[in-house]
Amino acid sequence: MHMWPGDAQPLGAHFDGAGTNFAIFSEAAERVELCLFDQDGRETRHDLPEADGFVWHGYLPGIMPGQHYGYRVHGPYEPERGIRCNPSKLLLDPYARALHGEMDWDEACFGYTFGDEDSRNDLDSAPHTMRSVVVSPYFDWGDDRPPRTPYHETVIYEAHVKGLTMLHPDIPEEQRGTYAGLAHPVMIDYLTSLGVTAVELMPIHQFVHDDHLVKKGLRNYWGYNTIGFFAPHNGYAAGPDPVLEFKAMVKALHEAGIEVILDVVYNHTAEGNHMGPTLSFRGLDNASYYRLTDEDPRYYMDTTGTGNSLLMRNPHVLQLIMDSLRYWTTEMRVDGFRFDLAATLARQFHEVDRLAAFFDLVQQDPVVSRVKLIAEPWDVGEGGYQVGNFPPLWSEWNGKFRDSIRDFWRGSPGIMPDFASRLTGSSDLYADDGRSPMASINFVTCHDGFTLNDLVSYNHKHNDANGEANRDGTDDNRSWNCGFEGVTEDPQVNGLRERQKRNLLTTLFLSQGVPMLAHGDELGRTQRGNNNVYCQDNELAWVHWDAAHETTTDWVRKLAALHSGHAVFRRRRFLHGRKVRGMKDIAWFTPGGREMSDDDWSVGFANAISVFLNGDAIQEPDRRGERIVGDSFLMVFNADDDPQPFTLPPDAFGENWLKVLDTADPLLDADTGMSIKSSETFTVESRSVQVLRRV
Repeated sequence: MHMWPGDAQPLGAHFDGAGTNFAIFSEAAERVELCLFDQDGRETRHDLPEADGFVWHGYLPGIMPGQHYGYRVHGPYEPERGIRCNPSKLLLDPYARALHGEMDWDEACFGYTFGDEDSRNDLDSAPHTMRSVVVSPYFDWGDDRPPRTPYHETVIYEAHVKGLTMLHPDIPEEQRGTYAGLAHPVMIDYLTSLGVTAVELMPIHQFVHDDHLVKKGLRNYWGYNTIGFFAPHNGYAAGPDPVLEFKAMVKALHEAGIEVILDVVYNHTAEGNHMGPTLSFRGLDNASYYRLTDEDPRYYMDTTGTGNSLLMRNPHVLQLIMDSLRYWTTEMRVDGFRFDLAATLARQFHEVDRLAAFFDLVQQDPVVSRVKLIAEPWDVGEGGYQVGNFPPLWSEWNGKFRDSIRDFWRGSPGIMPDFASRLTGSSDLYADDGRSPMASINFVTCHDGFTLNDLVSYNHKHNDANGEANRDGTDDNRSWNCGFEGVTEDPQVNGLRERQKRNLLTTLFLSQGVPMLAHGDELGRTQRGNNNVYCQDNELAWVHWDAAHETTTDWVRKLAALHSGHAVFRRRRFLHGRKVRGMKDIAWFTPGGREMSDDDWSVGFANAISVFLNGDAIQEPDRRGERIVGDSFLMVFNADDDPQPFTLPPDAFGENWLKVLDTADPLLDADTGMSIKSSETFTVESRSVQVLRRV
């Protein structure tokens, strides 16, 4: 087989109908071999004949989709200079569209001999590692169109492809835990019934199961250990082609009006620190891809807690990330990204830099800048907590919302001003740089930490199943077990827990900003007090559909309908307390019906309040350009242990009110709820929320 020179662009393996062009970057290489594998695993090697701008490339006629391949890089092996070329290690293509198999953590996968980190290991890793796969670019998208749901109409459902569908009884067994399972009609019907407009999928880029977990019989369930930024994880495919199956899933979700947002991990790779395996980037060009320590380039800078960090000031790293984002947007048709530990992406040197090159590239990119961009605005490095500090184009997981809402409902003192700010969109975090309430992705639970059920059932983490003596996972849970640690048959404790769950969900859905629900919370999912199930790829972490709590599920449906049906709960602009048509757009009241004063806000023990949201004050046009006229609501919060009398505000805010929601009475019919007149006093049960609509 004769190799032609081919082209340096695009990077990766690209099938054109007659053959495949291979192109890979390595500034450290002196020679690069393309390795092809047949169905029996036999290897054939070809030198890439050309190198332009440190991109090695060649074209092979007749190479078809399904071909397995890898690379061997010849060059210096000088760890003291940060260079680790070793042709005995079969390397994955960083731009591979699909990967086959798993690595088995054999000693051959490492650049050193076990027990001597300064040695050189020349064992052949090919029999023990994954292989890149040539894929077909062709797929029938039909009349697929992205939903392009605006942020203020968005309800996000954070989901794990495997964990969500693995135990669903109505999904065929062979499709459970896969992209096909998520695309099954029964799953899509369920999501639409919840009012979900976007699924935010936990990492689906090809990842590696950590050695220390495998040895303990565990797995990297969450998937935050990426090795292929272009390849859908092959373990989530029901069939032999994960690319086609992923595209079919996106197409099916789009047809139902549901967007697909990917949780992406561009801050580090699965190769870890200097003791990790050599799988791809390390053997290709270690010093170009990773941040190495200045004083000794054998070692890696780590602001992610995973062993390494990508070198965000290197143009080839930036190109890799931007090419990946564009690929998933254009070829795989996803609708947005949630960036894991996004503060690391802003570290060009040491400090987090809001004006880092990565954000400049995103801002000007005509493709990536138009999809949803969501930051997890922190990492584990110094100065890494950056909630509220990302550029205007970005939304953020609002960790302060989570903490404040949890603190309010567990009865923490002095929380009222912060609670009010979170409820109204966190203008203190986002207004000063021109962002709107939609910059705040609101959540009370997510994959990391307690489930909603466990948040109200445990005061302490119970992570013994992870095999780390309960040392892993955060201790800052801000949870309350309602009087008993763990499962109980006490009806009073269980009744309070259910009410607390409804309180937290109601606050989430009716706050300004974008609500995000963690999968299974609406079903009463429990992890039995484990707040760090990253390694539990089993029934402890999967959603148990047969144990669904229908009352909570129905409650979420009510909240989603209220959120989507009334623009006052999803305003596109911040509330200011200014009068519009004679009434304020928002007003806060004491339980006695008097508007809150500065002194009232400073009362540290206050834990009951009501807020008026003026639907007449909405002056924002809808997507057709028509002005939205909405109903006005009064939300009444009582986080006290005792029932509280509340007096409605005076006549200026409306004469008649109808109770449409009461967390102490989940079966209340919104159409026949109790009618209350202005200035009338009514009782709000302990630890509950009531929502009144002005008639």
